[in-house]
Order: sequence, then structure tokens, then C-alpha cells
Amino acid sequence: NDAEAIRLYRQVIAFSETFLGPSHRHTLRAITNLAIALAVVDNLSEAIELHRSALEAREKTLGPEHPETLQSVSNLAVALHDRGDLSEALALQRRALEARERLLG
Repeated sequence: NDAEAIRLYRQVIAFSETFLGPSHRHTLRAITNLAIALAVVDNLSEAIELHRSALEAREKTLGPEHPETLQSVSNLAVALHDRGDLSEALALQRRALEARERLLG
């Protein structure tokens, strides 16, 4: 059930933020999972907000071209696309693609 999953993700995030910190990888993964679950139930505004916050934290802690950061860029792009923000979604996907091409060859 989607509502139960969302409730549980919120609990995991609260626990993780308390014991691991707001920028810990496990906390950010839980935030991303919540954002994806929210997008599934068409709560795109909150999903996008969470994807942006996870991306910001990953950029600060891991750097702009770390694989997890680039996945956050793509996740945000997908949510923006779903909301119809095509130009921003395309720019983000290009950013992720270009960085991956540089890193992976």
C-alpha cells in the first residue's frame, strides 16, 4: 500500500536524521525513496522538493560528479518531466549524461 510505504519512509528518515545526520548516505537514500514513492501517488511537488534537497546534500558531501549525485540529478529530472517542466528536466539529464560520459568514457 502506497500510503503505508510513505508513512514508513517518513519514519525511517526521522530516525536516520536523528542518529546518522541529515546528510548521511542512508538518510539521503531514504529521502530519495520517499520522493519516488510520492511521485508514484502524484505528489510531484513534494517529490521534487525532496529530490532537490537530496541533490543539494549530495553535491555538498560527495561532489557534483559523484555517481550518487548524478543519480540524484536524474531522479530530479524524471520528477520534473512528470510534472511537465521539460526544459529543466532536459537540462538536468544533459548534465548527468555529460558528467557520466566524462567519468566513464
